[in-house]
Amino acid sequence: MNTTALDSSDQTHATATPEEFDIVLLGGGTGSTIAAWTFASEGKRVVAIDRKYIGGSCPNIACLPSKNFIHSAKVASYARRAEEFGIPARDFKVDMTAVRERKRRMVSTLNQMYLDNYQATGAELIMGEGRFIGPRTVQVKVNDGTTRTFRGTNVIISTGTHAAIEAIPGLIEANPLTHVEALELDELPEHLLVIGGGYIGLELAQAFRRLGSKVTLIEHGEQLVNREDDDVHEVLCDMLRDEGIDLLLDTTVTSVSGKSGESVQIALTQKGAQKTLQGTHVLVATGRIPNTKGIGLELAGVELTDRAYIKVNEKLQTTATNVWALGESAGSPQFTHISHDDFRVIHDNLSGRKHVTTGRQVPFCLFTDPECARVGLSEKDAQARGVAYRLFKMPMTGSLRALTLSETRGFLKALIEVDGDRILGFTAFCVDGGEVMSVVQIAMIAGLPYTALFEAVIAHPTMAESLEILFSSKPTVHNQPTSQQKGAAKS
Repeated sequence: MNTTALDSSDQTHATATPEEFDIVLLGGGTGSTIAAWTFASEGKRVVAIDRKYIGGSCPNIACLPSKNFIHSAKVASYARRAEEFGIPARDFKVDMTAVRERKRRMVSTLNQMYLDNYQATGAELIMGEGRFIGPRTVQVKVNDGTTRTFRGTNVIISTGTHAAIEAIPGLIEANPLTHVEALELDELPEHLLVIGGGYIGLELAQAFRRLGSKVTLIEHGEQLVNREDDDVHEVLCDMLRDEGIDLLLDTTVTSVSGKSGESVQIALTQKGAQKTLQGTHVLVATGRIPNTKGIGLELAGVELTDRAYIKVNEKLQTTATNVWALGESAGSPQFTHISHDDFRVIHDNLSGRKHVTTGRQVPFCLFTDPECARVGLSEKDAQARGVAYRLFKMPMTGSLRALTLSETRGFLKALIEVDGDRILGFTAFCVDGGEVMSVVQIAMIAGLPYTALFEAVIAHPTMAESLEILFSSKPTVHNQPTSQQKGAAKS
């Protein structure tokens, strides 16, 4: 939710008697939306304020629309592989207007579902630009032109983030796409230049390539998703190149000229060599910036970190009394499921139960095809912490279900403690990798040994059945720590 400062004419309303609510929510992301419904269902008077999107970015411009778009691209990829499955190949052209309309229909359905929940629970939804004008007091310039002021017994901030546009000469003037505009295109880019090799850049690069665009992906670092292990990076590179994506690593964009959607040129440097790329569209996917500027946080006594995120403690309390923050604007991991869990932390603390964010599991899934999902430690994590582990690993060519699907790219691997059977971490790079990872995550939550998965009777043939094959392989022992490292790991 982006907000702007109110003009001088609006300041006359600052002295108006505020409407009193039990809970005031500034920002409409997933965590705050669920908070609105839950607190209202419990009998509290609740108002939720957001500038534009009902339910926040996830159901409108981010998670769900992008997965909808990615699935259309997967269908196109299957159509191109038709002969592999015994179906005569036919020439076809992707109708981007139809792809967009399918996505819009889903968003419209979700918006109505959210509005129905607001009505059913009694929470009030206000669409407009809100900012603090004092402690626990928010003034809103409502989209209908009116102004309202709310004061909450408790206020929860959930203003999210927006796409970062780096200070590269000519980039802003080129009107680049972010994920928001890319998902609204009604024409297929002839040549899409993607700047950034993170989650958004990788997912959309593959999707547009499958829909028919020529795609070049430019990553400043030497490795894609650099927090992950080298084998993840290697499989990702192989996958992208196999699908015809030009991949430029360790590459710096020095300037941009032209207009995205017409003709755009990118000057870059790669290992000392300079070159220029020509494309029709440029997509920027180089990170996120918190929406904390211009919303009056200083008037509410809410402090920021040095990276402009809201400063919170392990209970998600801000530096202002009875003001809380959740989700991306609070510096939480940038996943919808974490925003949801942040709500549970705040709800429990307001209900008199102690709940903190420290030590929680943070699973993730990169929705390329195949997917890459992980929970717990990676090998990089274990090695950095001096944690010894047994590594179980298998290629997806050993998965019976993957063979039936002709989808054998990728691997499974698990880190198991050396002196016991506890699962330390798990990575799935495979079709439905997120679903397979979730099976292991539940076992980790329950404190089950990996042998419980090995000995379980899992339906055949499923992707989860591959876990039995994984844990029947011979493990290798890695990074045996010294006694000093063991003490550090335990602490």
